[in-house]
Amino acid sequence: MTKKHKIAVIGGDGTGPEVVAEGLKVLKVVAKKHNFEYELKDFDFTGQRYLKTGKLVEDKDVEELKTYEAIYLGAVGDPAVKPGIIEHGVLLKLRFALDQYINLRPVILYPNVWTPVKDKGPEQIDFVVVRENTEGLYVGTGGYLKKGSPDEVATQVSVNTRKGVERCLRYAFEYTQKRNKRKQLTLVGKTNVLTYAWDLWERAFHEIGQKDFPGIKREYSHVDATCMWFVKNPEWFDVIVTDNMFGDIITDLGAMIQGGMGIAAGGNINPKGVSMFEPIGGSAPKYTGQNVINPLAAIGALQMLLENIGEDKAAADVEKGIRYACTQMKSMSAGKMGMSTTEVGDTVAKAI
Repeated sequence: MTKKHKIAVIGGDGTGPEVVAEGLKVLKVVAKKHNFEYELKDFDFTGQRYLKTGKLVEDKDVEELKTYEAIYLGAVGDPAVKPGIIEHGVLLKLRFALDQYINLRPVILYPNVWTPVKDKGPEQIDFVVVRENTEGLYVGTGGYLKKGSPDEVATQVSVNTRKGVERCLRYAFEYTQKRNKRKQLTLVGKTNVLTYAWDLWERAFHEIGQKDFPGIKREYSHVDATCMWFVKNPEWFDVIVTDNMFGDIITDLGAMIQGGMGIAAGGNINPKGVSMFEPIGGSAPKYTGQNVINPLAAIGALQMLLENIGEDKAAADVEKGIRYACTQMKSMSAGKMGMSTTEVGDTVAKAI
């Protein structure tokens, strides 16, 4: 019996719809090859809609999205809208409402992709960051005292629950086991300064590892040292697990060492619910409509989506297509690829 998947599509702002179109082009080819069907629906959560209606993601939209297997997102961010409004009204709203408590970021350097890290190649840059996605500093807990005065005090509280920390760690251990490479999980934190939150993280890390995952080697690294090792010895890492804020920072550094935002994809994961997949690079509004933006990150996000919905063979074919396209391109940077956005999509599709 042919499988049929329900996928929600949020093209978003700027170049988002352009890169999503190339991902959907690849999806059409790979679905035909691997004999599965899919149903798509577009959701208009954009800056332009917000400017016209004042609305972004509403509660009724969340309820509808819960009926889909996955969400395919292009990008959010419109220069005509004050920074933070769309990000909070779409990305953070969906992450929290759909309890997408894992942010998954593969950091893979593909062949023929330039990296700023000297003397390192695909053999050395191949790891994954598991970032807790719904707690920490991003929950918005804090406030002001005497705002606007010379005595103003502002607090921003990092909220870490045992439940939230433990479920993130368990996902990371399980992912390390499934990845089956070095079987090494590195906890990245700041235990020497942030003693309360990171005491919880460290205790839970070792308790879970000792009890349930004795075959996984456990390592620890301070976040500042991790940034150094990403540049000096990226081959030291297999899977990394960390909190929301540190994960946000180190994954952007990871994107740079793997060749830039044009190749970096990520997933916001609810292992038992609806997950959302996106390119990391943002809406890149200055390139809108020019057919010069790199769609490989969006195609990589599609690959992750396919893995998430159980189409592993299709996902493997998409990765092969990405690897082939990398060998045909001059650069990962917009306008310097040696081919257009649509031609990159065509190259991946033909390789499949």
